Amino acid sequence: MEDTYNNRTSLVKGAKDMAKEAKRHAAKKASKVVDRATDEYTTHRNYSRFQDEEDEDEDFYKNQPRQDREGYHDNEEGSSDATEGHDDEDEIYEGEYQGIPTAGDKKQKEGQVALGQPMSDATRDRTELEQERQADEEELAQQYELIMQECGHGRFQWQLFLVLGLALMSDGVEVFVVGFVLPSAETDMCVPDSSSGWLGSIVYLGMMVGAFFWGGMSDKIGRRQCLLICMSTNGFFAFLSSFVQGYGLFLLCRVVAGFGIGGAVPIVFSFFAEVLSREKRGEHLSWLCMFWMIGEIYASAMAWAIIPHYGWSFSMGSAYQFHSWRVFVVVCALPCVCAVVGLTFLPESPRFYLEVGKHDEAWMILKQIHDTNMRARGQPEKVFTVNRIKIPRQMDELVEMESESGNPVSKAFFRIKAEIHGIYQNLMKCFNYPMQENMLRLTVVWLTLSFGYYGLSVWFPDVIKHLQADEYASKVKIHNNERIEGFTFNFTLENQIHKNGLFINDHFIHMKLKSVSFVDSTFRNCYFDDVTSVGSFFRNCTFIDVFFFNTDIDESKLIDGTEVINSTFTHNKTGCQMTFDDDYSAYWVYFINFLGTLAVLPGNIVSALLMDKIGRLSMLGGSMVLSGISCFFLWFGTSESMMIFMLCLYNGLSISAWNSLDVVTTESFPTARRGTGFGFCNALCKLAAVLGNLIFGSLVGITKAIPILMASSVLVGGGLVGLRLPDTRANVLM
Repeated sequence: MEDTYNNRTSLVKGAKDMAKEAKRHAAKKASKVVDRATDEYTTHRNYSRFQDEEDEDEDFYKNQPRQDREGYHDNEEGSSDATEGHDDEDEIYEGEYQGIPTAGDKKQKEGQVALGQPMSDATRDRTELEQERQADEEELAQQYELIMQECGHGRFQWQLFLVLGLALMSDGVEVFVVGFVLPSAETDMCVPDSSSGWLGSIVYLGMMVGAFFWGGMSDKIGRRQCLLICMSTNGFFAFLSSFVQGYGLFLLCRVVAGFGIGGAVPIVFSFFAEVLSREKRGEHLSWLCMFWMIGEIYASAMAWAIIPHYGWSFSMGSAYQFHSWRVFVVVCALPCVCAVVGLTFLPESPRFYLEVGKHDEAWMILKQIHDTNMRARGQPEKVFTVNRIKIPRQMDELVEMESESGNPVSKAFFRIKAEIHGIYQNLMKCFNYPMQENMLRLTVVWLTLSFGYYGLSVWFPDVIKHLQADEYASKVKIHNNERIEGFTFNFTLENQIHKNGLFINDHFIHMKLKSVSFVDSTFRNCYFDDVTSVGSFFRNCTFIDVFFFNTDIDESKLIDGTEVINSTFTHNKTGCQMTFDDDYSAYWVYFINFLGTLAVLPGNIVSALLMDKIGRLSMLGGSMVLSGISCFFLWFGTSESMMIFMLCLYNGLSISAWNSLDVVTTESFPTARRGTGFGFCNALCKLAAVLGNLIFGSLVGITKAIPILMASSVLVGGGLVGLRLPDTRANVLM
């Protein structure tokens, strides 16, 4: 028995010695191949197949084995069902999961943990595992950059560019559609002044929450899936909001629509950046920013063409009114619908799949990108030479489980709570060293640029409207102590004040009262038929034996002690009436916004062409400082034309800062936290928009010194902070 034991021990020891010697020879051979591969990468910056002269011919691509790290080993037997079965002669991928042991690979080195297998503290310290994952991510980033260079830039990227551009365009439309429909919606729904302005602020709050939530979720379930959910939610509730009648329901629909579209910006830029090589990233992300400007132009043009045409409406009785501003809301939902349709035909981001350990899915998408671009170039015979891609070590997460006996509602709330907690933890990692200082600087730049831009965006139109209102009020006609008897009014009265008037046996038929006030006047035996009174009031008037038929004159128009004696109201119109036919002020305000968005076009083109030449930070800081200086010169604007010119100049200068900030933010975060970090920054953008709307809007007509000095100072200060951000031009996507 002892001899048998000794013999068995000797056999085991001999087998181990043989395994060590075989492994040494294999490592030596792999080193030769890697040296040749490295020379090839350095010379041609491309992938190619290598023949092993000592063994049988086989095509493979392999990273250099790291002897100083555990947990990295090859799978020699297992292969993916999705990619196996191709010939070596055709140089097609023989797929296999990296690092996952096959059934024959029963034993592992002490302390070695296979990719995708459970990892415990007893096996390895978690800090060590996180450091190993960080090293894996760095290696993957370098390798992925070379893969994207082999895939090239072509038809696939342009298809994705168009679809993601439509999603980004929807975000630009959503931002401006609120401001354009706000006056009409509040008038149509009889919103009192105390509730006025809630629509603009609450929609921005919905977008703020949506940006943070969907940006974080895109790091968990994928870019494409999250973007599909976001755009579908926005499109459905935006379309629904055009039909609801109550102001509360309208607010709810727009908030949910804003919550959906809030995720568009962080996901779109993260998604597109992950299919671009480093040389193309700055320029093409800047071109993508143009779609936000196109959304502005689209919203302004549609508002200018549709909303002032109040004849484009229909009604179902007196209760349901579908006015032109509702048509505008429907039209503004079309880009979102188109984006949803386009996204159904596009794959997920391969970089995201690699990050979560889905090797074969990522490989298939990368091959699709390569083949699509090569066919478009007329080179369909060119094969994709990558057959193995490094995958970062997958870390186990401690997840609290809900009891199976819980009801569906509690399970749903528990799942939402768990997801939000996961997003919060991911966000906290963005504030850890070494990203902490850069994250704080990004926060300052996003807040200052957004506060100045959105604050001035609401201030400019309101100042223009205030100037127009002053001019309109200066032309008011005042009639005192008039006596009119037996006269028929069948025309429009506009911008008039009638004081101490006496109207006897007069007929007001098929007419409109626009901004007309009757003060201390008496109406005796008069007849009102089909009268619409927009912005008109009867103050301290007396109605004696007056008949009202099909009018909108009600208690809200009879104010300040007005008395109604022996008078009859029949078939009164319900709701607020909108009859601003040929309204010059509406046309002019929409046209001004249209000019302001067109002024962005030159700045967009310049920033796209120079983004990779002069650098992101120079463009970011320079654009913010110049836009702050141009804002200061608004102090000297005394006329409407001067204010319009300064609006166009400011928009043209500030757009380069937006484009640069989007690119820098995208490149500043690793893939596992890119959506979360960008979503947080975009949420700050919407928060600053709410503060800007409230602060700047409250100062319209009071003083222009505070808004101008405030906007100029924050823009210049934010630009100086932006110059201290790290230059991300040479970064690979971690």
